[in-house]
Amino acid sequence: MSTTSLFLTAAGVGLAVAAPVGPMGMLCIRRTLTDGPRAGLAIGLGIASGDAIYGLVAALGLVSVSHFMLAYDKPLHIIAGLFLLYLGIRTMLQKVPADNGNNNEGKLANISHANALKALSSALLLTLTNPQTVIMFAALFTTLAPRGPFSSSIALTTVFGVFCGSIAWWCVLVTAVSLARHAIGHKLRVIIDRIAGFALAVFGIAEVKRAL
Repeated sequence: MSTTSLFLTAAGVGLAVAAPVGPMGMLCIRRTLTDGPRAGLAIGLGIASGDAIYGLVAALGLVSVSHFMLAYDKPLHIIAGLFLLYLGIRTMLQKVPADNGNNNEGKLANISHANALKALSSALLLTLTNPQTVIMFAALFTTLAPRGPFSSSIALTTVFGVFCGSIAWWCVLVTAVSLARHAIGHKLRVIIDRIAGFALAVFGIAEVKRAL
């Protein structure tokens, strides 16, 4: 398999892994609706970066790091679950601001810019609380790698491909939600926000139960 074919295949895998709507997808949609596309893209970049970090751990054979993360699998799932539960409850209780024309658009843009780093960091930390991603990437490298020695260039190409496929999905999702956001009325946005909050809380409870 050529480098280009390996990259495209890995990008396809990254896209397929990111596409299913889970807790991070709900968080990205919700932040895009409330804070604008910058916040949504920051969430997506944080998720893709977390996947890339775990991909590098698996690709470069950092056994001690992966063993440490897997050894603390349960506490990490509890932390992630409690954080998702907190986000869900806060989302359900938070008041959705009404649209006020162009002034509201400018306010959303400012909020998105100010909180972009915070959104990225929270998404990155949530992604890193799932150490089983290392196992997924290890299996991925075994499947995609050509026969012969598994060089660092092959590993980095695979990781970069997965990252690009993942970030491509988040860009598509944020763009679609941003375009739809202008056509969504305030009442519907409130309903979507409550549903997103409830879903995040359910995902959080499921994560905690998974660890117990």
